[in-house]
Amino acid sequence: MVEISTSILTVSKDQIVKTIYNLEVAKTNYFHIDVMDGKFVENFTNEVMEEYCGYIKSISNIPLDVHLMVKNIKKYIDIYLNYEPNIITFHIEAVKNKEEALELIKYIKSNNCKVGIAINPKTKISKLHDVLDYIHMVTVMTVEPGKGGQNIIKEAIQKIKELKDYIDANNIDIDISADGGIKLENVEDVKSAGANIIVSGSGIINSNKYEDVISKMKI
Repeated sequence: MVEISTSILTVSKDQIVKTIYNLEVAKTNYFHIDVMDGKFVENFTNEVMEEYCGYIKSISNIPLDVHLMVKNIKKYIDIYLNYEPNIITFHIEAVKNKEEALELIKYIKSNNCKVGIAINPKTKISKLHDVLDYIHMVTVMTVEPGKGGQNIIKEAIQKIKELKDYIDANNIDIDISADGGIKLENVEDVKSAGANIIVSGSGIINSNKYEDVISKMKI
């Protein structure tokens, strides 16, 4: 059974409190927080995501899964550590080299938080090889980062399989998260490729029955 991290990126402010409650009842495993700075990606979501984190921490015990799509990673790590997330993920494309990545990994861990690294559809999996032993999760982007509601890039599913084969061959204990365009009709492909954490936004939020969708995705 996989875990579900529900993205609340597309939820309107007037529906957020109700949606948080309904997702908790529906047994989402995590709230996925899509933080965008308007520089690494076109959209800017930081202010609303901070606001939503505040709501979640005040009314829910479901852990936060923070995904930083930003250039100034350290700045945003410090912002979101205030909300005691379960994990903070940053992009391998946003760091200059392995040394910078390892410095950020060490900093996040020193604040009692798990660490993830995300990889874009066009980036080769081999770029992650040097850091896999130090992190808890890889997020394979199955759409181009920066916008909600996109269709899944099927070639990215092959990248999940490539990563799964590599970590199995090298006996690395790490989660694989898949993020972008995942709905009931394609979730089996993603799970079969090796993902054990599924990030879904509109695939859950746009449904009438969160609980049905989440339970079917998990199985």
